Amino acid sequence: MKSDIDYIKHIYNEILFIKDELTKTNEASFLNNNVLKRAFVRSIEIIGEASNKLSDSFKKKYNEPEWRKFSATRNHLIHGYFVVDYDIVWDLVKNKIPLLEIQIKEILQKEKTLFD
Repeated sequence: MKSDIDYIKHIYNEILFIKDELTKTNEASFLNNNVLKRAFVRSIEIIGEASNKLSDSFKKKYNEPEWRKFSATRNHLIHGYFVVDYDIVWDLVKNKIPLLEIQIKEILQKEKTLFD
């Protein structure tokens, strides 16, 4: 069984993937790149799924990330598969993921597992 920290590390790894890919693209290129669009959606789905798997006590201890919003976004992407709005995906990876990265790093530092 995975621990809360295992799920946080999954989230962090997806953030690092998104961050790395963002350095190589801009919005217009992203919107014309079907592979990257699907990759970003998949990363957001993983972030949402991992957020959803966190224990209630962990989410209460670290209430700073908007866990519910990431879970809800994941649900929307999974269940609304044929109507993905990639402008929203771009906005999310450009404007929300950097804040999430800061919050996840703080959690990992507090849990002393950033470099494990």
